[in-house]
Amino acid sequence: MSTYKRHRFHHSIISYAVWVYYRFNLSFRDIEDLLAEKGISVSYEAIRLWCIKFGPAYARKLKHKHGGFGDTFYLDEVFIKINGKQHYLWRAVDQDGEVVDVYVQSRRNGAAARQFFKRLLRSNGGPPRTIVTDKLASYRVAKRELMLSLIMTLVSTPTIWLNNRMSRRD
Repeated sequence: MSTYKRHRFHHSIISYAVWVYYRFNLSFRDIEDLLAEKGISVSYEAIRLWCIKFGPAYARKLKHKHGGFGDTFYLDEVFIKINGKQHYLWRAVDQDGEVVDVYVQSRRNGAAARQFFKRLLRSNGGPPRTIVTDKLASYRVAKRELMLSLIMTLVSTPTIWLNNRMSRRD
């Protein structure tokens, strides 16, 4: 309660705005609209400052309460440009569509896949039951070196984009 001193709005409003931002991954303007529907006029800039100040504590609480990810991960990599240079966005999603990890690399080889897998295992606390990927050879290198007992499903080309859970509609 004392950390909310000298703020214009009641601590319950600030807590709600920060909780919504971290729980549902909404933009500051979306939260501004949600609060406006409840008759609370607050700027998105104030919400941004609240999230900077109070956000880390809420993020820790939400992460602690998180029940964990599913036992099947879908891995995919996407080409992106950053300052005119090509990079690769490696991403992992569980079977429920929750983003497990996202990682940006400048290369797309076995070492990059190994580094992504290490991050993935560290953030998840262990290997999932199944990992669904495309036939990128880098995944096989990382599996061989890091996860010998893991069942990795390598999807053949006729099954179109089974690993791409970001754009798939079930």
